[in-house]
Amino acid sequence: MTTNEPPAAAAASFALHVPDVALEPEPLDPAQIVSGDPVVTGAVLWESADGRQLRGVWQITPGVVTDTEEDELFVVVSGRATVEVEGAPTLHLAPGTAAVLRAGDRTTWTVHETLRKAYHLTLS
Repeated sequence: MTTNEPPAAAAASFALHVPDVALEPEPLDPAQIVSGDPVVTGAVLWESADGRQLRGVWQITPGVVTDTEEDELFVVVSGRATVEVEGAPTLHLAPGTAAVLRAGDRTTWTVHETLRKAYHLTLS
């Protein structure tokens, strides 16, 4: 199955074109915004029964935001950003980049071009 919309229930295998996935607004805490007017949108494609694991697509428009991360693996589909990780090397994100964040990492995201990623997230 190939589609551009996330499945209603991801009980079966599926494929979709990540750049075309329809995204919904996700609230961004104003306290996280350092500069600019970034907007966050996303779509959860799959969630484990206990709600601790999520797979989806996430997007953020240009600006600078801070965050405290969960365990995550993601691949950048489009856009560019620099992610400063407290106590670790700075990440330079561009299309095709795979990145891993650890639970508790304190980050500052400087989004240069609207960034879209496909992710797998494990919540603490």
